[in-house]
Amino acid sequence: MIDELNFDVVVIGAGPAGLAAALSADQNGAKTLLIEREARLGGILKQCIHDGFGLVRFQEKLSGPEYAERFIDQLSQSNVTVWTLSFVSKIDRANDESILTLITRDGMKVVRARSLILATGCRERTSRQIGVHGRHCAGVFTAGTAQYYTNILGKMPTKRCVILGSGDIGLIMARRLTIEGADVIGVYEAKPTPSGLTRNISQCLWDFDIPLYTSKTVTRVFGDTRLNAVEIASVDDCMCPISGTEEIIPCDALILSVGLIPENELAQSIGVLLDSKTKGPIVDERNETSLKGVYACGNALHVNDLVDYVSESGEIAGTAAANHSDYIRDLVSVECDDSLLYVVPQRLNRNTEKISCVFFFRSSKEMNHATLIVSKGDTVLYSKTFQHLRPPEMERLVLPLTAEQLAGEAPLQFHLEEKTNESNE
Repeated sequence: MIDELNFDVVVIGAGPAGLAAALSADQNGAKTLLIEREARLGGILKQCIHDGFGLVRFQEKLSGPEYAERFIDQLSQSNVTVWTLSFVSKIDRANDESILTLITRDGMKVVRARSLILATGCRERTSRQIGVHGRHCAGVFTAGTAQYYTNILGKMPTKRCVILGSGDIGLIMARRLTIEGADVIGVYEAKPTPSGLTRNISQCLWDFDIPLYTSKTVTRVFGDTRLNAVEIASVDDCMCPISGTEEIIPCDALILSVGLIPENELAQSIGVLLDSKTKGPIVDERNETSLKGVYACGNALHVNDLVDYVSESGEIAGTAAANHSDYIRDLVSVECDDSLLYVVPQRLNRNTEKISCVFFFRSSKEMNHATLIVSKGDTVLYSKTFQHLRPPEMERLVLPLTAEQLAGEAPLQFHLEEKTNESNE
């Protein structure tokens, strides 16, 4: 018979979100367990040797490992129990508690948690998920895999490559591979505008004379055992390849930076409701999901631009999980129209006198002089004008609300209005 261990809070995943969540729960007096499937803590930060991390939180330019080490150092001084090389195989629910079955280096274990925090991060989309045709040959990498080869293993995955997608990891790898001597032919983006942060486009592409081609995509790969060429085609407004525009580019690698998906198989297995827009759990302002005592944070909740906000999300979840009690939730929905890609959180609790809620949102297209309007029914509660908005650049908004403002069944509605050319005249 396997002994059952009991914890107030169990955190799954020891990336930046999980580290912050575990520390926050411990600081709030909870008996906390942090579970990590890899041998070392830090998540994806371990292989992100470029700087730019910590500008918001520490007002410093840190590399990924340096940023993670700030939290790992704190963890060593805490009372958090840490299990590495441990994998959660199953989660059961009983009386609003979570019962986890784990495979660890010491064998199988069963853990009961009053509160559970999902900090499982996200994964990259693959060539099969985006419909690239051709044989499954060597030389097709996700940007994160190419980064692991280069920065962790010290191996060059390519001498001459094409990068598909202008996400931030792809942009950073375009620079990294160029520095290491590879010929990066270009970055190809199916959308009419790039998907990465403006600073990365400038610092990673323009500063290194790496061309960016928009409205173009890879339609086919060639090669038997190893990739030797790719087919590039222009796309129309619906991002469908245009016949007759194909061109063959010889190369030995195709590196994909075509989007990230929150890792939520465990959340789905226990019935957590997911948002079709973010692909992550639906949460309230405390990052509690549709299940009592189950919280989500970081990139498992929605894909973030900055690690600083990932850590903030983990701290919110850790504090809430440590102070979890059997209270009656009185929720109001948070919704957005087509002017936004999404808003997080998607629910707010009304059982408080005052809510100072942190919202994250993305515009659905590039906008200039756009006004965000937050309303409930016919009442406008807040408005703010942004000079420039881009879908790849997430916005953070702190909005103080009262229980009185949230009264009634009408949802809290987010809407963006862009100033037209006529209104500028």
